[in-house]
Amino acid sequence: MALRGALVAQGSQIQKSIRLAVSKDVIARTIVFGTSIFDTKYRDDSIPAKSNYIFGDATINREFSSTEDDKDTVPRLSVAVVGAGPSGFYATKYLTSSVLKRVKRVESPGDTPSNFGWSGIDVDIIERLPTPFGLVRYGVAPDHPEVKNVENDFAALLENQNDLSSISYYGNVSVGKDISLRKLQSLYDVVILAYGCQAACKRLGIPGEDSLEGVLRAREFVAWYNGHPEYGHIGSIVQKCLWDSSACDEKTLDSSAISTARVVVIGQGNVALDCARILAKGKPGLINTDTPSPVLDILKGGVSHVSVVGRRGHIQGAFTIKELRELTKLKEEGHDVAFIVRGEELEMGMTDSSKEELKGAAGRPKTRIDKLLQDSARMGDSSDEESIHAGISSMNPESPKQVELRFLMSPVSIAPKDSNNDRVGKVICERTKLEGEAFNQKAIGTSESETLAADLVLVSIGYKGMPLEGMEESQMFDDSKGIVANEHGKVNRADNLFVTGWIKRGPTGIIGTNIMDSKDTVNSVMSFLDLKRNDTQPLSSSSENESGSLAGRNGLEEFLNSNNVDFVNWEQYLRIESSEKRQSRLRSDNQPREKFLSVEDMLIAAKR
Repeated sequence: MALRGALVAQGSQIQKSIRLAVSKDVIARTIVFGTSIFDTKYRDDSIPAKSNYIFGDATINREFSSTEDDKDTVPRLSVAVVGAGPSGFYATKYLTSSVLKRVKRVESPGDTPSNFGWSGIDVDIIERLPTPFGLVRYGVAPDHPEVKNVENDFAALLENQNDLSSISYYGNVSVGKDISLRKLQSLYDVVILAYGCQAACKRLGIPGEDSLEGVLRAREFVAWYNGHPEYGHIGSIVQKCLWDSSACDEKTLDSSAISTARVVVIGQGNVALDCARILAKGKPGLINTDTPSPVLDILKGGVSHVSVVGRRGHIQGAFTIKELRELTKLKEEGHDVAFIVRGEELEMGMTDSSKEELKGAAGRPKTRIDKLLQDSARMGDSSDEESIHAGISSMNPESPKQVELRFLMSPVSIAPKDSNNDRVGKVICERTKLEGEAFNQKAIGTSESETLAADLVLVSIGYKGMPLEGMEESQMFDDSKGIVANEHGKVNRADNLFVTGWIKRGPTGIIGTNIMDSKDTVNSVMSFLDLKRNDTQPLSSSSENESGSLAGRNGLEEFLNSNNVDFVNWEQYLRIESSEKRQSRLRSDNQPREKFLSVEDMLIAAKR
């Protein structure tokens, strides 16, 4: 029996040990990947093969079929993608494309023959919520519809399919709860984790952060104003913070009333600026967006004062010029919001190292940010000499609403309004100064303090990934980094498991960043498939494994149905979408949709 195959070793940690025992029709092979071992037994071309996948230190039985020259008997690659956000859709798109290129190369008589081993690809996207699109639906600011339009590109993947590939959607399925990751690995040839970092946030680690009412994670606030079904309770907290301090009875105020509350946003990334902008705009500025109506009823006319605080200087801020420019234009766009930046803080942050960071092509984005902020600081038309001397720009000092960027301010504690109150009342900050070399400057405390009044505090210092159930025991998850441990998307200590997106690299970048990230993971998947070529071939999704149960898509549906999991398919999701866009639900002709705010309502619409 001719033996063919290649083992591609990735990294110095991978050791190879192949034990061959050849008889007339049986070959046994053991391959060692670091500390993980999978045993493969396969017979001649007429007998199904068998393999054991590794999940940490556990072994998963997975049956394989051998390669056949006849196209009708060559199996299709079965893939499960866990997470229906941008990274999951991009991984689906580029893996499907890569596989089809190889399949078509096999079919082309003029090309060099290639024994790829699969005749097509079937991808199943599994999402915890009934609705897809992840942070595009529940994270992107509602006044950024041009960003949300990427949903149309993702939807096209499920609506434009062919004989060689298919993509299915399974919403309302929680991996780790409704079905284990280990079970998925046993059903599919490849499993790609793309579930993001929405479950937790980084912490400040300062007094009052976890004990006072009115201190929220920006992740919670963003999810609430985007209508996430698990964060509706945040509305009552925001309502209390914004209106309990108002001189008027909140119930008697009209929808354009401006809250006198003061909000402090800690952190200076794009999410922080989004929160400030949404709070400042209020209902009048969001009426034609997909912000849920109950959210607008709470925000009303917006908030009188929002401070966005960062411990380093403006050159080190994590925001982009797009989000910054939106704040500077709030006044001229008719939202009656003054943008404030203090010239003295810009000057303090312009150290020699900061100037070095502005040099060259890499410094151009920050140079544009610096210019915009410096120009804003010089545009103050206030007659108040103290404000002019401080370089404060408010465009119009009489504006009823203000958004202020504060730099070189490090929060050291969050305190109540008084000693007998459990509600937030102020944020105590320490003035900092920058020390260190370019791109490695640290914010050093100066012992000078400033207290900012606060009726609501939003902590926006980054998201953090969490492991799926079972990962801790298998040591797949790197808790210090909040990611699944991987090398170019190939999960450590797991055979057919891959990862992409935030849960692969951490919560960095924009939606487009996931394109190259997904391509990197897809390259690792294709290398994995080449490794398997001529050695073992997974059964197609319509085949049965040795226990008689189905594999792939059919196996997933069999498992979900037998366990009474009420999953939502793509056609049913389209019913949800159609119901949300029904004219009778909309408050204006330009509102894109009125989202359902509970899973129960989504499921009712899906089953109509």
